[in-house]
Amino acid sequence: MKSCGATAPGKVILFGEHAVVYHRPAIAVPVMSVQAKVDLQETGAHHDVRIIAPDLGRDYRLAEAEADDALALIIRLALARFQQVVPPEATLTVTSSIPLGRGLGSGAAISTAVVRCLAQFYGQPLTPAEISELVYEVEKLYHGTPSGIDNTVIAYQQPVYFIREQPIERLSVRDSFTLVVGDTGQVSPTHKAVGHVRRQWQADPQRFESLFDEAGQIAAAARNVIEQGGSVVRLGRLMNDNQAVLEALGVSSSELEQLIEAARQAGAWGAKLSGAGWGGNMIALVEPERAAAVADALLKAGATGYIITEVAPS
Repeated sequence: MKSCGATAPGKVILFGEHAVVYHRPAIAVPVMSVQAKVDLQETGAHHDVRIIAPDLGRDYRLAEAEADDALALIIRLALARFQQVVPPEATLTVTSSIPLGRGLGSGAAISTAVVRCLAQFYGQPLTPAEISELVYEVEKLYHGTPSGIDNTVIAYQQPVYFIREQPIERLSVRDSFTLVVGDTGQVSPTHKAVGHVRRQWQADPQRFESLFDEAGQIAAAARNVIEQGGSVVRLGRLMNDNQAVLEALGVSSSELEQLIEAARQAGAWGAKLSGAGWGGNMIALVEPERAAAVADALLKAGATGYIITEVAPS
């Protein structure tokens, strides 16, 4: 019996969340220390795919799934892409070390791993761009009006400079830098936060266009720092500036700001929320030798967990 497996990393947005929906630039990087994993084992029975997701407490068959079931949707999209009318007689098991609903791209990572696994199973390799395109369709379920940044950075597994509806630019990282990701313990309701910003923009387009412009300028400046290297202090200041814009957009929260302030007080060069906001994660830029101290400060300030990750030269 045939079997295969595939993985995909998490991600964090360094700069530009929310503004990226309005065609301003954003920067995102993969978080390789957390992964979604998919295993497919051919069974030769039941004429269907059995889907097991132990992290979600789910065990069901593809034929039984609702139309808006994200796992079922990505399987169906992949089968259509591979011109497979009949599903494989197999068990597909999904596990993940990426916290759910925290802005780390768990949904896009799971979808990416599913596509990679089925591509391997059918011997039809796909490019990162082709994988990203399929995963984007599922992202619409999670986020309503997704920017496309999650599926892009995860499918490519490389830092990206992203402007919606423009060609992907992979970001060249000159010098490594270290991030501490702090978890508020609260689910980040992406579609609600995105919808809130959209309503605010519709009510006061001039003010919000100005805020989006500011976020885009910060992201562009950060790209220069990352590609030229050396100025971690400048990069930290830009993170703080981006956080101020996100607060003005109304997507921060007292829990996020408490962790952000704790990180700064513990010696982080800069800190900001990452993702939709209203919960989820914040990120802090730190010297490697300060990472443990900043992580400890986050836990004392109420974080339910943390990840230390390095963005390496590329």
